Amino acid sequence: MKITFDKRSALTACTSSMILLSAMLASQTVSAHGYLDVPPSRALACQKGLNTNCGGAQYEPQSVGETFKGFPAGVGGAPLQGPVDGKIASGGHALFSALDAQSATRWHLTEIKDRNIDFQWRYTAVHPATKHEYFISSDGWNPNESLKRATFESTPFCTIDGGNQLPVSGARHSCTLPSDKSGHHVILAIWTVGDTDAAFYNVADVNILAEPDLPGGWSPVGSIASSTPLLVGDKVKARAFTAKGESAQYSVEISIDDAEEGTPQNWSYKLAEKINQTHTLVRAGIRDESGNVAPVKGTNRLYVQKESGVVRYEVQLAMKEDAAAHMAVTSQQAEYVLDKGRAKVEFSMTANRAMDVEATLFDQNNKPVGTTSAQVATGSTSLSLDVRSNPGAHTLTLVGTTLDGRTTRQDTKTTQLTGEGAVIEYDFVFPEGLSDYTAGTKVLQPKTDEVFECKPFPASGYCKQYTPTANGFEPGVGAHSHMAWDKL
Repeated sequence: MKITFDKRSALTACTSSMILLSAMLASQTVSAHGYLDVPPSRALACQKGLNTNCGGAQYEPQSVGETFKGFPAGVGGAPLQGPVDGKIASGGHALFSALDAQSATRWHLTEIKDRNIDFQWRYTAVHPATKHEYFISSDGWNPNESLKRATFESTPFCTIDGGNQLPVSGARHSCTLPSDKSGHHVILAIWTVGDTDAAFYNVADVNILAEPDLPGGWSPVGSIASSTPLLVGDKVKARAFTAKGESAQYSVEISIDDAEEGTPQNWSYKLAEKINQTHTLVRAGIRDESGNVAPVKGTNRLYVQKESGVVRYEVQLAMKEDAAAHMAVTSQQAEYVLDKGRAKVEFSMTANRAMDVEATLFDQNNKPVGTTSAQVATGSTSLSLDVRSNPGAHTLTLVGTTLDGRTTRQDTKTTQLTGEGAVIEYDFVFPEGLSDYTAGTKVLQPKTDEVFECKPFPASGYCKQYTPTANGFEPGVGAHSHMAWDKL
């Protein structure tokens, strides 16, 4: 039988399909938008700088992959058929076509170390969700071929019923990766929208490092990684979680009864033993070549049977205060002399525990005029802080926290500043107190030694917009400083 290929007919069919897609999307008066946040979608990894040469995807990951719902039915490009093969990552949008490139080295891989994974989406224009589905590439898939229906398993390994309700950004979709999947894979995450004809297709490039299931149906769900020394009276709890939340039934707690038990390797061993003695569907330890699991004095892995319902464990430390810890300011001058409003305040402190300390000098109006922080060892330490203030009574406050975080100590001393004061009063040394900046707030910019005042509303909203990597409104320094600040 002879088959005739008519270019005009093919062109007409292609054009009709594109018009249909455009009409479908245009008919949605308020488009839904969102993206896979954890693990990051290919487009989000572009925005984070983990991927390069991404085209328009790096600027709007929330718009990537919007096309017909219905995958994996049909061949794509029509209602209830999803995206076309080869254009699954982009959803068939030319602006995002760079995402359809596929090779073993093209995209950043997110490492997955636990088969129990919580997927999270971020929604910028939320619409009801019929469901969320998660597909994964098949065994033996070719990472150097474009993504097609044949690339993925035919059924999702995880489906979350959306109930046609508005989904919440950051909500956890607790899923378990198939036990036979390891190494480089692509996960196709689909948000099916309930009140339009569309769905969002996001691909995530992953490197699955999680160990395979043990023989006999045992699955890894976490570990007891001990590194913190504990004291008598401290408690350690292995908190079990199912898909519905924390499980009191499978959670286990121990207390530290003597100093020897408080060493990291010993309390890990004690907790693992207690878990094994308490439950038959949970095992803690290290597996041998035969698949047997036994506790060790060190890091212990946690395994469960499916019927337990447990999907992960978290280790929680309940540490009592170290009553013997102390810290104090031991020496400082009765007064420090200001030179044009500046002084170096030097003092000594002592502590019998290694600590993270922060020293702040407050003026008589309780405004911070200088601060410094350091990690100090046991014994005596000399510290200094640069101060800009006016003459008068001042208070030095020293706060120290032990490195294990269990104990905080504070000491306060008064002193006098004399000499020549600062010419202009200010409320903060930028960027201290950033969240409190309002119209009229005065800040000292230490980079230029100038004082700036936050402009009136509505420009005052820019005064709080600052991070070290996004400093456009930083007073006197940022490219748009003039929009937020007036120099005094």
